[in-house]
Amino acid sequence: MTKTDGFSEAERAAMKERAAELKASGKKGAKKADEAQACLDKIAEMGDSDRQIAERFHAIVTKHAPMLDPKTWYGMPAYALDGKVVTFLKPAEKFGSRYVTVGFEDPATLDEGNVWATSYAVTKLTKADEKTLADLVKKAVGG
Repeated sequence: MTKTDGFSEAERAAMKERAAELKASGKKGAKKADEAQACLDKIAEMGDSDRQIAERFHAIVTKHAPMLDPKTWYGMPAYALDGKVVTFLKPAEKFGSRYVTVGFEDPATLDEGNVWATSYAVTKLTKADEKTLADLVKKAVGG
């Protein structure tokens, strides 16, 4: 399995280990671990095309904005800071859309002048597209 095909077995194992670490750290850690697992479960339920995009987006967020906590939001994978959703992924299949949507909520610091985009259509992810999303995620958290 290549990186563009989704999570590798090693990446899946590392995520499970991290969830176990959070659960072992106490009540707050257990809640975060449960929310992170729910996010991963939602991603795993997706069809191939949406899942591959969601897995790559999850990897981008966890690498470039590790302070964001994975969770679900309206049944979609989301990433929050202090409980407030910063970014989310809306699967195409779930809403009968022709593309996955990566969206950003009010806590995201994407402000640029008087008008800026808060959602992006994604049909597939190239390396250049992954860089664009990484830059947006970093900017969203003030980076």
